[in-house]
Amino acid sequence: MSYWVLCFVLLAGLSSCMWGVPKKQAPAATKDTLVYTYKTVNERAPDCKSASDSGCTLFSMYYPVFKNAPALNAFLKISDTAITAAKKSFFEEDKKDINGRVLTYEYNDSLQVIRQDSSLVTIQDKNFGYYGGAHGMNAISFVNWNSKAYKALKLSDIFKPGYEQQLTKIGETIFRKDEKLSPTASLADNYFFKDGKFSLNNNFLITPLGIKFLYNDYEIKPGAAGTTNLLIPYAQIKSLLRPNTVVTQYIK
Repeated sequence: MSYWVLCFVLLAGLSSCMWGVPKKQAPAATKDTLVYTYKTVNERAPDCKSASDSGCTLFSMYYPVFKNAPALNAFLKISDTAITAAKKSFFEEDKKDINGRVLTYEYNDSLQVIRQDSSLVTIQDKNFGYYGGAHGMNAISFVNWNSKAYKALKLSDIFKPGYEQQLTKIGETIFRKDEKLSPTASLADNYFFKDGKFSLNNNFLITPLGIKFLYNDYEIKPGAAGTTNLLIPYAQIKSLLRPNTVVTQYIK
């Protein structure tokens, strides 16, 4: 697996700061949780002059390895073999600009378990890459893993059929309130929604309070605006949710 393939899989298969939840509002995690350990990979280009050399190509990863959960480890596609191949491809890549000047690249990927509740495991993938240009690029994505069904959850797994239009409508109302926009204000001028029409993406996190969507840098706003978080509380979408799913434990 090449570096670029791994990068794409991590961002597309999963999806600037972790989303915490106040302890007094969050149910305690059950004993039925997965066991994992973190691994770290840090490597500098062979031509780095010293440990303090900042003008140096760097590759780093921080990721969990789950015990007795081969399906989840396979889904994350971060085996030792895959990472070794990606690292090799990354360092062998031609790092020169159009004028022949050697560039210093950087790749940093951090995967962390945010929460475990019963059969739900949520993972954040925080990725940074610099491949020349004025600045690097950040991206955050999420995995909502059902450890009983051995699969990553899609919105259709927790919402009833035909939920899309109503969920989008509720999401837009909250978005406009968060952005201090009137119900009729245009989204075409300052946002990057297709055809100026609000839409939800598939980068979501299941939390004890609701479904949180995250739009990355440049996704719906200029880069200077950073990421945008949108929380849709369960109280507003109860009628759209399927019964007996991983979010049922959060519904009162």
